Amino acid sequence: MSRIPLPYNPKVMDLFRNPKNLGKMEDATVIAVAGNPACGDMITFYLKINEQTQIIEKAQFESYGCAANIATSSIVTEMIKGLTLEATWDSITWQKVTEEIGGLPSVKFHCGVLAVGALKRAIRKYFDDRGSEPAWMPKENTFEEKQALEEEELAKTLSKRVKPEEEKSP
Repeated sequence: MSRIPLPYNPKVMDLFRNPKNLGKMEDATVIAVAGNPACGDMITFYLKINEQTQIIEKAQFESYGCAANIATSSIVTEMIKGLTLEATWDSITWQKVTEEIGGLPSVKFHCGVLAVGALKRAIRKYFDDRGSEPAWMPKENTFEEKQALEEEELAKTLSKRVKPEEEKSP
């Protein structure tokens, strides 16, 4: 069986080979994870937020996944630097992320959704950690947050069904 490579554009391949803001941030204000290693895509976002202005001063990520996962996470960190949390929440969508990297094959749209889900999870966690909820943040999870949760639940379900041979009953 042969595998045909996915038609990634040059920008996606460049961000995959030379990701921006890759690595752990030791002094992050907030850290959020989305995905599940069992399904293959995992993202951790680190945000350094100015507490007075709520501006994202620095953003970094760690990723375990494909070229699209790394490229979308990388571009998100570039898109949000210097934005307030509210502006980030309102303006960053998976569609804008996909557009910013010049498009993705349709089977990889979920990578943009997961990256934005992780970002919004980080913003929500920032306010949860402080016991506050801004009026502009919806009480319900966004589409991207819901999708990230669904991917995690699916991976958990599949990992329970697929057990190594030694764990199966005789």
